Amino acid sequence: MRIRQIEAFHAIYVNGSISAAARALCVSQPSLTKVLKHAEDQLGFPLFRRVKGRLVPTEEAHVLFREVKEVHDRLVSLRMTARNLRSGTGGHLSIAVLPALGLGIAPAAIARFRKTHPGVTFDVMTSHHDEALRCLYERQSEFAVVYAPAAHPRLQVIELATAELVLMYRREEWPDLPARVPLSWFDGRDIIGQSSKGPVGDQFTAALMGVGVTAREVVSVHTFYLAAALVRCGASVAVVDEPTALTLRDDAVAIRPLDPPLRFSICALHLEDRPLSKLAESFLSVLRECLAEALRP
Repeated sequence: MRIRQIEAFHAIYVNGSISAAARALCVSQPSLTKVLKHAEDQLGFPLFRRVKGRLVPTEEAHVLFREVKEVHDRLVSLRMTARNLRSGTGGHLSIAVLPALGLGIAPAAIARFRKTHPGVTFDVMTSHHDEALRCLYERQSEFAVVYAPAAHPRLQVIELATAELVLMYRREEWPDLPARVPLSWFDGRDIIGQSSKGPVGDQFTAALMGVGVTAREVVSVHTFYLAAALVRCGASVAVVDEPTALTLRDDAVAIRPLDPPLRFSICALHLEDRPLSKLAESFLSVLRECLAEALRP
């Protein structure tokens, strides 16, 4: 399919009619109908059928749209970047961050960066560890910010900060906890655990096993911030990453680091064959500053 055909198909599929799609694209209905007809002839199957006066996508159109949407979004991003470069006002950054960092630190960094770079646009994805790596491999993002990445020959690693795992709990339930909570405290206790732990969650599990401690996972979740939300509601205690805990704690919820400390790195990753742009390097400097401020003792 040619670019004009992709745009025509996308507009008709999204808007539901030739007339609405023509208005969205600022073209005439006859010209849009002609482009659609050429696309169907080239593909060898119809994309829409008229049912009771309405255009209804065919099954083939539903399948094709998943691919077309990705191409269309890339075209929009490309045009936006080209426009910004032409006007000299900025550029575009496509990044992937863990949900934990999307709660406060990444938004704060983006807001601070745009104050000095108002022309820069962002495409921000929140993804779990493995999904963030896939965004890199599929070139959906220029870089990804993750916890404790393993070495990989295709990836370059830039360390931004070091954080800890912490216990998050309601003050009224445990008013006398020590400054650092020993791992033995968890033996036999109810705890909110993670069903898809990633490298940091695995670190806590391995630490408990290393000292022969077994905690009872009464609730299993997929994200640290959901674990933190459950703590705030009084469901149980949870061990979460420091950025999540610092963002979501309140007067009723406290945090304590562990003994021994379970530290991990916060890193930016990019493909070795895709060096960071100057714009990305500048943003990572701001992100590093925000992390340092948030994690300051």
